[in-house]
Amino acid sequence: MRSVVGKLAVAGVLLGTAAWAGTTSPVGGWRTIDDNTGKERSIVRINEVNGELQGMVEKIFDRPGDDPRHLCKNCKGERKDKPVVGMTILWGLKKDGDEWSDGEILDPDNGRIYRCKVTLSEDGVRLNVRGFIGISLIGRTQTWHREP
Repeated sequence: MRSVVGKLAVAGVLLGTAAWAGTTSPVGGWRTIDDNTGKERSIVRINEVNGELQGMVEKIFDRPGDDPRHLCKNCKGERKDKPVVGMTILWGLKKDGDEWSDGEILDPDNGRIYRCKVTLSEDGVRLNVRGFIGISLIGRTQTWHREP
């Protein structure tokens, strides 16, 4: 009986450690919030590829007047008129101390690409995503919420 309890305790510690370790990285699903309405807008899945973060839109929450196809009408080049769901909108972010920086982010609403950096909250449940032009002072920050 003791060995079973001991094994369960070790398994619990290992699972708890694995769950905690997952919150120290932006890798995972994130719920974005619309700047104008304050309502959830999309789910973005962030993955690490060759040491860089990339984010792809997994789902869009419709708002009144949305085209149900959710095409990137204002995008340029290969993204023009392509579905936003499945599109990589965040790329090139590299770990730099407590943040990931030197990346870019696409705003599918206006088709513009901005420089980007992200910072994870201490508890790992919020991601501050800063898009900017030139220097970081000229831009805006959104707070994304980790998907359960």
